[in-house]
Amino acid sequence: MMDESHLREIYNAADQGHVFAYYETLNAADRTSFLQQLASIAVANVCDLFRLSTTTTAESDATTASSSTDATSIQPFVGSNVGSYSDLVLSKRCSEIGLQAIGRGEVAALVLAGGQGTRLGFDGPKGMYDIGLPSHKSLFQLIVERLIKLKKLASSAVGESYEECSLPFYIMTSPINHEATKTFFSEHNFFGYGQDNVVFFMQGMLPCFTPEGKFIMETPSKVAMAPDGNGGIYPSLKTSGALDDMNHRGVKYLHVFSIDNALAKPADPIFLGFCIEKKAECGNKSTWKSHAHEKVGVVALRDNRPCVVEYSEISHEMAERTDDATGRLVFGAGNICNHFYTMEFLRDKVLPQMNNLFHVANKKIPYYNDEDKATVTPGTNNGIKLETFIFDVFPLVEQQRFAVWEVQRSEEFAPVKNAPGSSSDSPDTARAMITNLSKEWLRAAGAQISPDGDNNNTNNNACEISPLLSYAGEDLEHYSGQTIQGPFHLVPPA
Repeated sequence: MMDESHLREIYNAADQGHVFAYYETLNAADRTSFLQQLASIAVANVCDLFRLSTTTTAESDATTASSSTDATSIQPFVGSNVGSYSDLVLSKRCSEIGLQAIGRGEVAALVLAGGQGTRLGFDGPKGMYDIGLPSHKSLFQLIVERLIKLKKLASSAVGESYEECSLPFYIMTSPINHEATKTFFSEHNFFGYGQDNVVFFMQGMLPCFTPEGKFIMETPSKVAMAPDGNGGIYPSLKTSGALDDMNHRGVKYLHVFSIDNALAKPADPIFLGFCIEKKAECGNKSTWKSHAHEKVGVVALRDNRPCVVEYSEISHEMAERTDDATGRLVFGAGNICNHFYTMEFLRDKVLPQMNNLFHVANKKIPYYNDEDKATVTPGTNNGIKLETFIFDVFPLVEQQRFAVWEVQRSEEFAPVKNAPGSSSDSPDTARAMITNLSKEWLRAAGAQISPDGDNNNTNNNACEISPLLSYAGEDLEHYSGQTIQGPFHLVPPA
């Protein structure tokens, strides 16, 4: 660790010397932790990032004020690089392409899992949450078991053994849940996936600034810090060594998704295969908007570059515009935080441009009040956080190298965001969706569900097919002709 005098020189040079204002009042332990924090901050780089971000934001605001969001600036993303689950021939071909890539060890899965379960009434990482399925598996376990089944399918597709098939799983945590997440996996023996196949790395943190560009002190011995947004995945991949690990393993394609989707299909071979077939550098999995004014960002083109347009950015007419041939919303490709990247794209285009992608977010930031000798939470915005969104890299891709894959909401998007009992995006609604999907899979396999098993989707009537048995409805043929009594929890034979 750098000593105090060296750190003072560095912070004074960056015009942040005020952070030492209370240093002489600190005890030995607080001094040590404070110096450790200061040493961990690349102060000169962060200050440059602040200046660049505030300048870019001001220019962007001026541009937005002088232009309208009409058809000349925002266009629907259409064309041959948009595919859909409804095209069964295409889906089958893409699945085969994706399974081959997985079988060759060219794919990695990455889950964004830095959030806590606070809104769910759960004190811990959201990935540890149990949504009330018969198995009581956590969101993390559901993801890992889908990967286990997928590895078996992929290894079979290429004629390799399960052990020879490499499908690494990366988990982006945050400082508040990193250790708890690692401990959870260790205590559960990595859910049978193998410790060597699971890599943890932390989302980055950045200092909070005053509007004048000074670091805000949260306490006399702590600079106020905040996460750098889910777009912080990109620099964190580099600084943590995770990107180097992927390269070492021979990964060519990365699938990124969020932990708060109970139906997420990690390393989805159909999505991967579509992006690979289209030679896409980046891709986005989407569900079509349920109605014109659903408050969700959509994939579109801005100045002929892919982007995510927030619902507030498009006019009433644009939101309701439909395709003459299909009758579907043209601005309908809803963003569900589910993305594909090539490693070349991340390395050669994203990382070199990261400093240009941060935004200014005005926030209420707790600060140390010298008069009260206490940390105060302000009632109005008093500071600035720098953050970036995961989709901010989309405009770095040319239109023909970007792909959009539409999925069916009932099969792939079950958000877990709100507390139990909420009418939407809750553990209850996610559990009901898994129940209904499990029944659909069985019916498609030729089974019947007894009337008792078709009752409402309360905890007591929830139904589940273990991911170890089926990844996406396959391998259920032996239930053909059977009548399944619900509620049920089907697992692979012993």
